This record gives sequence, C-alpha cells and structure tokens, in this order.
Amino acid sequence: MAILETHDLHVSVAGQPILRGVSLALEKGKVHALMGPNGSGKSTLAFALAGHPAYRIDQGKIVLAGEDITDLPPHERAKKGLFLAFQYPPEVEGVRLREFMRLACGDQGHGFCEFRDLYPRALKRLAMEELGDRELNVGFSGGEKKRSELLQAWLLKPKVALLDEPDSGVDVDAVRLIADAIRELAESGTAVLIITHYPRILEHVAPARVFVLEEGRISQEGGPELAQAIEAGGFKAVRR
Repeated sequence: MAILETHDLHVSVAGQPILRGVSLALEKGKVHALMGPNGSGKSTLAFALAGHPAYRIDQGKIVLAGEDITDLPPHERAKKGLFLAFQYPPEVEGVRLREFMRLACGDQGHGFCEFRDLYPRALKRLAMEELGDRELNVGFSGGEKKRSELLQAWLLKPKVALLDEPDSGVDVDAVRLIADAIRELAESGTAVLIITHYPRILEHVAPARVFVLEEGRISQEGGPELAQAIEAGGFKAVRR
C-alpha cells in the first residue's frame, strides 16, 4: 500500500531546473532506497517533499496518505506525518533535546507520562544516554547528530521518514546501530526512504525497493539486487 506518491514532479531552485519528472511510490512499513551520483537531485527531492520554500514545484504533485499536500507548508506536512532527517543536522542553541522532543511528541498526542517512559528508552536504543539533556545537536559529533535525527523519528513514528544520508560521517558500529533503528521504524509501520550515494548502510538494512536518480529523473528501479550491482560496479555498470 503506497503511503507517499510523487507524480511527474518537476522542481527548480533559484530558477534552475533540478528534478525533471520524478514519479515514485513509498509503501507503508517498507524500507526504500534512493541512490544516485552526487548532484543528481537526491537532496532536492527530500527538501521538495518536506516543503522547503526554496525548492519550487513547477509541475506534478505529492500525495501523502491519499491527500494532495503539494501546496502545504512544511509544518502542516510534518503534522500529517512527514519527517525529514537532514544530511547536515543544524545545531539549535537554547533548545534542549529533551524539551524539543517532549513538545514534538505532545503535538502528536503523547501524554507527559508516556513521554517520560519512552524518552529514556529511545536514548538507550540510540546509545545517547549522555546527550539526552544537551542542547539540540550543539557540540554533537557528526555521528551523534545522525543518531539524534534517528532518535526523533524513532519516538515520533511518522507515516513517512525521509533520511538524507543517515550513514555519512558515521563509524561502522554506529552504522549498524542506525540500521537497526531504521528497521524497527519500518516494522512499526513507517515508510522509510534512505537517500544515499554509497550503499554501505544497505548492507545492514536491505531495502524492499531501490530507486536510482540521475540527472533529475528516475533512471532505474528494482529490488535490493540493484543496490548490490551498484556496489559492485558503480552507477555506470547498471545504466541501460
């Protein structure tokens, strides 16, 4: 069952066309991968789906759980269950991770007692016990920031989680930890899209579907064997 669909999506940034007709579907409870060379438009697609105002949708539409959200602002998309984990998570001074997540979970209907139980479990699951009362991402290493993003998704259980290079800047042990959390997130019913140009993380969490984005278009799609072929021979080896 498709929970998120894009139909002939064309996106430009500062008047420059980046995406040139992207159509794909993400299924509930499944892990998907979006792969492609650097500069192919992967992060552009993530930002456009999330509603970043600098990423103009010139044509096409985005449908979440049967609703056209193409013209909704970012906060409305988030409330409807769309989550974006950034490739470069920002540091937010003056806002503690615990308070940020308490408010976010409350907005999703979690009561205080429920959050008080869930938050320590999430910190333990992502090996972040020492960071739980720190300011959001302030002074975090690259890997800690990526785990912080996964912690947020793990707690919120969104309909769709867009994870932009969750393995970049992360050591081998943390990749396994993040992969396990992604698998659990999908098992809870979230449709997950892992955006990457390097299939290292896909060795630990096999995607049900792989999309290859090149020059702003989906050039290929297939099962996990497509990611394996890219790992073995690069993107040139799988081009038709």
